Formats: sequence, structure tokens, C-alpha cells
Amino acid sequence: MATIYVGVYLARLEAPWVTSLKEKRSLIKPVTEKLKSRFPVSVARLDGLDAHDWELIGATALSHDRVWLEGLLYRVGDFVAAHGTFRVAESRVELEAWEGLER
Repeated sequence: MATIYVGVYLARLEAPWVTSLKEKRSLIKPVTEKLKSRFPVSVARLDGLDAHDWELIGATALSHDRVWLEGLLYRVGDFVAAHGTFRVAESRVELEAWEGLER
């Protein structure tokens, strides 16, 4: 059986100067859309959707190559930090190995 790696990037984004949900969405949505078009990841807005000053986003991907997957998710984190007008208050990357199906 081949090993498959599942990788997750999570980031808490903060923008304490924002005063409305619409304004926050205008900061976060462009970055999440660019992530989906530039990297082979699935992206979701996970928490803080009703808060105007913070949000939790996540990106995930699968690969048979642990090193490549980890590098991809760190590049995703670098992209988020460089392309947003918000503060990345906290972020992390986690990988988990899964046993694949028999060939």
C-alpha cells in the first residue's frame, strides 16, 4: 500500500481596524480566491464569519510526497502573509500520513 499525506494550513487573520463584515470580506476573499488559482489546494473560510475583525481560514492538499506537500503549504502561508492587508496572528501546518488503497 502507498502512503498518502494529507496536509492542512490554518491561519487566524486579524484586522482590528475593520468595522463591518463587508469590509472584512473585501480583504479576505481576494486572497482566498488567489490561493485557489495559484496553488493546488482547497481553501475554506472556517470560523469568525460573523466577527468583523478576525477570521480563520484553511487550505488543504493531498500528495504521495511529504516533502513537496509540506513545502507547498509553507508557500501558501508565505503567500497569505505577503498578499493580505490583515495581520496573520497565528498559523500552522500539519501533515498526517494515511495508508492508501491496495493496488
